[in-house]
Amino acid sequence: MLDAALRGLILGGVGLGWVVLIVRFTGLRSFSKMTSFDFVTTVALGSLLAGAAQASDLPAFVQSMVGIAGLFVFQFMISKGRKVSDNVEHVLANKPCILMRDGVINEAALSQTRVTRADLLAKLREANVMAFSEVRAVVLENTGDISVLHGKELDDDLLESIEEIEKDG
Repeated sequence: MLDAALRGLILGGVGLGWVVLIVRFTGLRSFSKMTSFDFVTTVALGSLLAGAAQASDLPAFVQSMVGIAGLFVFQFMISKGRKVSDNVEHVLANKPCILMRDGVINEAALSQTRVTRADLLAKLREANVMAFSEVRAVVLENTGDISVLHGKELDDDLLESIEEIEKDG
């Protein structure tokens, strides 16, 4: 029992050190969640690290370490590809969507994105919105986060390349 616990601590520590070393070379961008691909990579990384800590033999441990390195390599290549090619960007990144504009909720956008009115209202409260008239825009970002832009004015550049779903009726 003590042997297994000690092995888990050592392998987990080595695995974590391996991740830190790779991040030093690839940069903190590796842990961002700018796209759904980034999010999935982060989740898979955690799973592989857990697998490394639980490895019962050296080949299983090495396989996890190689898998971790492979994820970072793929993510690095994908991020470079997104930078140089609009096609790669289009395939991998979801487009942000406007859920509310100038105090008016876009019910069609809520329906298409499967965001409930209750979720939207919760985000408005979280952003300290006191009246719908304060809201310039609410954006469902490509990461799944919801951004609330409120105040007196909105620079249209902030809504650059955001999809606006046509309202019903």
